[in-house]
Amino acid sequence: MTAGGYHTADPGGGFADGGTTSDKGDKSGLRTALSGLTTRGRSFLAAGIAAAICAYVLGQSDLLRVGLLLAALPLVCAGVLYRTRYRVAGSRRLSPARVPASAEARVHLRIDNISRLPTGLLMLQDRVPYVLGPRPRFVLDRVEASGRREVSYRVRSDLRGRYPLGPLQLRLTDPFGMCELTRSFSAYDTLTVIPRVEALPPVRLTGEAKGYGEGRQRSLALAGEDDVIPRGYRYGDDLRRVHWRSTARYGELMVRREEQPQRARCTVLLDTREYAFQGAGPDSAFEWAVSGAASALVHMLERGFSVRLLTDTGTSVPGDGSDGFTSAGQGSADAAGLMMDTLAVVDHSDMASFSSAYDVLRGGNEGLLIAFFGDLDEEQAAVAAKMRRRSGGAIAFLLDSEVWAQGAGAAPSARCAERLRMLQEAGWTAVAVPAGASLVEVWRQADRDRSGAHTAGTSTAGGWS
Repeated sequence: MTAGGYHTADPGGGFADGGTTSDKGDKSGLRTALSGLTTRGRSFLAAGIAAAICAYVLGQSDLLRVGLLLAALPLVCAGVLYRTRYRVAGSRRLSPARVPASAEARVHLRIDNISRLPTGLLMLQDRVPYVLGPRPRFVLDRVEASGRREVSYRVRSDLRGRYPLGPLQLRLTDPFGMCELTRSFSAYDTLTVIPRVEALPPVRLTGEAKGYGEGRQRSLALAGEDDVIPRGYRYGDDLRRVHWRSTARYGELMVRREEQPQRARCTVLLDTREYAFQGAGPDSAFEWAVSGAASALVHMLERGFSVRLLTDTGTSVPGDGSDGFTSAGQGSADAAGLMMDTLAVVDHSDMASFSSAYDVLRGGNEGLLIAFFGDLDEEQAAVAAKMRRRSGGAIAFLLDSEVWAQGAGAAPSARCAERLRMLQEAGWTAVAVPAGASLVEVWRQADRDRSGAHTAGTSTAGGWS
């Protein structure tokens, strides 16, 4: 099921009541029909049996007729309802299929009667996880042959994750309310709740490469590093790039290679170690770090950076073979969706160190590094400090569990201050994140700290500029 249109579940007969031709199927179908008797139907059946017994004991034939009528009515209703063959197709559409935490999504349901007979009263119910809200129920009146009914409901979750919606259930009832039968479609859909994303203020970052000006990195257009001679003409190439000397030499159109700006790179590192974070829920330190990583990824993509998401386990997303960074164009949009889907379900890891992440980063200059750390011991702080030497700029947001446990307004602990000092001495722009802080404010604080260090004459060769 997609967000752009309806997807029909069980087409051509999504809801067909009827038994099988075998005796075993008939007995099973009879038990199913009798189990669908409502309280009213069971009451009528019990009253009919009681009346029949009393009529037999008292010898009252008229009472026996009444008892048989009372007992037969729910049985006939169950049999007719079970034998009625309705062919109903159900479909669901999510708008949108990917929604930030605490935002609402609308689910549209459509029921199509694809049989030649009108339906009776239909009760529609969709199964949703409890975190998305109460289970939606709708009552649909008679649906004419080839008719259609559409209903919708809203879902909302404060917790990120992937939540299944469905399967859709229909309950048929007879006009007297004696019997109800439930049928389920097989298809279901998934609503992805991604972390909350905050719009970050623009700041100048090291490694921006949007033109041919000073300090811009350049790369060869289309050809690659080993394209040292003019290449053959390709459809869509600018005719002003035709290299006439090579064209005359090779007897076919040849075009000059050109340089184009290379997209600056940014790695967002998310610490997911279980012992580095305490507490749970939407207001926990870990959820703040996940939301911060999502906001940083979106912000850097909007600035034209080629980005990737890296965790302490060494997992790199998108990891599509191009050093794990997003590509330009449609590939960038697809990779952004993949990273948001990854953050929607990311959980604590059992890792004790950053060695796996460090192995990924030590391959050379990877551009800007933005890290969201939990509690750091002295050993892991030293490993994090060495990451700075393997990348361009380095910005760290440090979340101390002791501070978050004390609540808003708590001062950084001595341990947190020591870890900040170690990172700053290694060249990081490091900021302690107080409990419940706004990401926008700590983002600006990091920019101010970088500017202050630059004014004071400290080294900023790899920091913000």
